[in-house]
Amino acid sequence: MTTLTADRHLTAAAPAVSVSTIGLMFISGFFATITFDLWGQVISPGLGFANLSPHGLAQSLLASLGLPSNAFAGYFVHFYLVGLVGYPIGWMYVFAPIWQRVVGDTHWLLPAAIYGVGLWVFAIGGITAIAGLPFFLNFTGITWVALVGHVLYAVVMVGVLDLIERQKQT
Repeated sequence: MTTLTADRHLTAAAPAVSVSTIGLMFISGFFATITFDLWGQVISPGLGFANLSPHGLAQSLLASLGLPSNAFAGYFVHFYLVGLVGYPIGWMYVFAPIWQRVVGDTHWLLPAAIYGVGLWVFAIGGITAIAGLPFFLNFTGITWVALVGHVLYAVVMVGVLDLIERQKQT
């Protein structure tokens, strides 16, 4: 029913829409978003690199669309709509099934990392342009911190999905 099996490989079929699947999305997205924010707002600046402001990007996007763009709205979009719902849906229903059909049986780590790069291109290349910000934020330090953050997000999300699936098998 989920996108991962006990042997740690992807399945070709998208999971059924169910309470269990929604729970998997929320749990894996929660841990992945916490990891992303820990990296981008604590570890990276602590090491002297850029500080990510994903809620700020969400606020810019909302403002460019003429929608309410206060701090609450930015955090809501970043954490809930994107972190808990959007990115997990992209993995479970789009990327993982396509990867399995095109590439075949591989361990989950490689496609998860590639999915993270895709999330980075989507967020920093696409959403920033829609929000009226410079393309890839002019490839400044925040661009590269965001790349690491999105790859970490995807690896943690898929790793949590795998861990839950393995626990269900025992």
